[in-house]
Amino acid sequence: MKERFLNWLDRLLIADFFLVLLSFFWFAIAVIGRSVEIPLGFNLWYQLWQPVFTPAIGILILGAVASGVARQISKRFGSGS
Repeated sequence: MKERFLNWLDRLLIADFFLVLLSFFWFAIAVIGRSVEIPLGFNLWYQLWQPVFTPAIGILILGAVASGVARQISKRFGSGS
């Protein structure tokens, strides 16, 4: 049961990581486009920053810490298989 939960958490973190990575690339491309006055979605990205990307970054950090703590606890008590 615990191992299943950790696998599910890892998959969620991988998906979240790719969302954060994609948002970073979108931001970088949109900033470059804005500097040369080509609309590449900077305004839309900025509107999505607070409701989508900020929580995604928080979930990624919290999930990584929680996963590491759970694995350390599992190792320490000898039930980690």
